Amino acid sequence: MQANLFFILMNSKKQAWFKEWFDTKYYHILYQDRNDDEAQLFMQHLVSFLKLEKNSKILDLPCGRGRHSVFLNTLNYNVVGADLSKNSIDYAKQFENNTLKFKVQDMLMPFQEKFDAIFNLFTSFGYFDDEDTNIKVLQNLKNGLKKDGVLVIDFMNVDYVQQFMVNHETITKSGIDFIINRSIDGNFIKKNIEFTADGQTHHYTEIIKFLPLDVLKNYFKKVGLELKYTFGSYDLTPFDSKKSNRLILILE
Repeated sequence: MQANLFFILMNSKKQAWFKEWFDTKYYHILYQDRNDDEAQLFMQHLVSFLKLEKNSKILDLPCGRGRHSVFLNTLNYNVVGADLSKNSIDYAKQFENNTLKFKVQDMLMPFQEKFDAIFNLFTSFGYFDDEDTNIKVLQNLKNGLKKDGVLVIDFMNVDYVQQFMVNHETITKSGIDFIINRSIDGNFIKKNIEFTADGQTHHYTEIIKFLPLDVLKNYFKKVGLELKYTFGSYDLTPFDSKKSNRLILILE
């Protein structure tokens, strides 16, 4: 299973989990080996399927350090990469040019412009505990689309995750042993992470809302998004709830 769920700090500031964890250097250390070749092939398959014209305006949200945004720009698209993490955006700005820009952006805040396509990639939805806030994110994404614009959500297939979840493992990156314990707790998939670095013991809990396809479809209906296509992998193979490791959703 890809290590890409999202994190909540184990303290009184749970509402700010994504702001604090994404800005730590340890987040990038843990996920430093993400497969760029796979990500680039996914982008090529996606823009080919969508038949996006060159110079179309694409929003990559959240963009992290910009790996998808940079590659999309090499395919001659006008790309804006946005993320809540200032540290990630500061890093990504080194890649800016006339048709590639990066900015700090909260997904809950209105966009200042509209886009031909918005890509919400690598399980970047379901951050919030309550349904209303997750639906508000979807509404904001919809409002950011031009007429006939397309929204792509790359989410995990929760049925697959439940079936093949690794409960315990230790991942060593850059000399740091990340001790990871995963579990399903009610409506959430959690990953407890503990490690010692820089003379301190750190403890985070990765958490994302358990959202099967039928629940997501209900969300889409509430904000007036139409689900056009459903795929089960980065190769855009047909979705199978028991066998597909991803849930790729194309909406208008």
